[in-house]
Amino acid sequence: MDGKKLAGEKAVESVKDGMILGLGTGSTVYWSILKLGELVKKGLDIKGVPTSKSTEKLAKELGIPLVSFSSINQIDLTIDGADEVNPNFELIKGGGGALLREKMVASISKSSIIVIDETKYVPNLGEFPLPVEIVQFGWEVTSKQISTLGCKPELRTKNNSPFVTDNGNYIFDCYFEKIDDAVKLNTRLNMIPGVVENGLFVHLADTIVVGKRDSSVDILYK
Repeated sequence: MDGKKLAGEKAVESVKDGMILGLGTGSTVYWSILKLGELVKKGLDIKGVPTSKSTEKLAKELGIPLVSFSSINQIDLTIDGADEVNPNFELIKGGGGALLREKMVASISKSSIIVIDETKYVPNLGEFPLPVEIVQFGWEVTSKQISTLGCKPELRTKNNSPFVTDNGNYIFDCYFEKIDDAVKLNTRLNMIPGVVENGLFVHLADTIVVGKRDSSVDILYK
């Protein structure tokens, strides 16, 4: 069975009636949202906060009731994916371009479950390029400043034009090869004028659900 589907569906077992849920973005949490849609049809009482326009569209199609981020103070549980996870529960996210909203939602969540397949669980972050969301103005200058931190930033494109996030920003995919200190790099990146947010998630996940090729699921707790 697909590791992504296994992990995505397993995480939903933690959902309880009455919860406000952060609904992540990506190919693994997609399976969580499908499962939630099934359970809502059977009477599960939840409200979701989507982290992207694509997740919002999917949730609406499945009949999952949604609330706006601005109308709440706290989220009970967020289920989201990741591009890389290390044993310190540090993550790289943003391959789908939703990192800013994902981090905002995670920041007010009582708990966060990250769903991945086993290929995403790595000893060190950095093989996957780190997404950094930046404002469009002066992006070339921002690129030069980011590169002083030891990476090669590449402007993400789609259909031969710069990729634009749901927030109207650009994304650099930054090739570090290996990130030794995610906490320090997270702070240094966000201090660069023009950087809106980056895809390093530190101190935001407390449970990792790993779907494996042999159809087993590992649940890791911080």
